[in-house]
Amino acid sequence: MINTIWFFLIIVGILYGTLSGNLGQINNIILEQAEEGVSFGIGLMGIMAFWMGTMNIAEKSGLIKTISKGLRPIIGFLFPQIPKEHPAERWIVMNFIANMFGVGNGATAFGLKAMKELDALNPDKKRASNAMAMFLIINMSSLQLVPLSVIKIRHDYGAENPTSIIGITLLATFLSTLVAVIVGKIFEGGRRC
Repeated sequence: MINTIWFFLIIVGILYGTLSGNLGQINNIILEQAEEGVSFGIGLMGIMAFWMGTMNIAEKSGLIKTISKGLRPIIGFLFPQIPKEHPAERWIVMNFIANMFGVGNGATAFGLKAMKELDALNPDKKRASNAMAMFLIINMSSLQLVPLSVIKIRHDYGAENPTSIIGITLLATFLSTLVAVIVGKIFEGGRRC
């Protein structure tokens, strides 16, 4: 569906550029933005490789398991349906940590593995469990402490202090996650599975 929308937007833009006599400018913009997109992607790969590698080392060294044990009271409150030391716990923690450090693309792999483990615990395969719903709304609440991707963009475009957004990011993530958990728990109360 999204591919169709993007295709439609691009075609409309090209048609409008042709009709308004700006086809040359559109061609220049396409070439410039394609180059900038590749440069940005390559730069972002360094950040992603660093954090994904760090997360894999943390997982293989047992650090994630230790963090999971430390976070067990919070995980237990948020996801009471998950048995203690179930693999879903580890993937949820890894997803949360990756999101907190602003590595959303890297967090996706951990999130998919967490959802797979949560689905294994789900008795009704036609409907998301409370744990699956809570995990999803926390992810959608923009759980982020250090927005590395945004800091990199700000750095690339010459911001004087690219990290100056961390304070407001902390406030925004606290409020959005708090509201997400409250709403999730309210809806969870009326639904048992």
